[in-house]
Amino acid sequence: MKFFSYLRYFFFLATNWNVRIAIHILRNEIRGEKKYGIISSGTNNLKSLEAKGIDTDHSTFYMPASYDILEVVFAKCNLPASKHFLDIGCGKGRALCVAAYMGAKKVSGVDFSKDFCEAAKWNLQKIKEKNIDVQYQVFHNDAFYFEIPADADVIFLFNPFDDVIMSAVIENIEMSIEQNPRDISIIYANPMEKHLFLEAGYLQTFHIQKLHYLEAIILKKPA
Repeated sequence: MKFFSYLRYFFFLATNWNVRIAIHILRNEIRGEKKYGIISSGTNNLKSLEAKGIDTDHSTFYMPASYDILEVVFAKCNLPASKHFLDIGCGKGRALCVAAYMGAKKVSGVDFSKDFCEAAKWNLQKIKEKNIDVQYQVFHNDAFYFEIPADADVIFLFNPFDDVIMSAVIENIEMSIEQNPRDISIIYANPMEKHLFLEAGYLQTFHIQKLHYLEAIILKKPA
């Protein structure tokens, strides 16, 4: 069954991008799912959520960030020294699992899909079964209303929604920093709304891009 899932994913990537990027991503999918022991591959166009009456107008379809991009950008953030890694729009929890595997001791995710949240919890439990010491929580909530935890100091986003929701998320982050002053690193993969962070005073401190389409940045706000 997994073979056919990978095959469908390959044709999706090749059709929407190109064969070269499809091969690159699929190789990393197979390697990453085996290494971390989780199930997070594939896509979801959110029609199943719409059928349940969930508003998806401002959301993008589910597609996890490539394992190789996550590993490079997370290595730049010294996750073992972080207090709380937060993934907004966590999907099935891939970034949470990789962060925990790379040393984050406390991770949280938020997603508006109950099914995705359950999948994220299942994947995180698989990570714990590898004797990795991590505390985790997954919140079934809308990012627009989600209150940023007071100790969250690394925040991950993989282009989960449009500028309407992203503007609200930035406001929530700013409110959290104002109430609990601290340095925060924003890891933003496929940063389509990067300008909103730049306009809010954040500076880009790191950038990685592969095969044109695979991209991630780190943003920080000067004290």
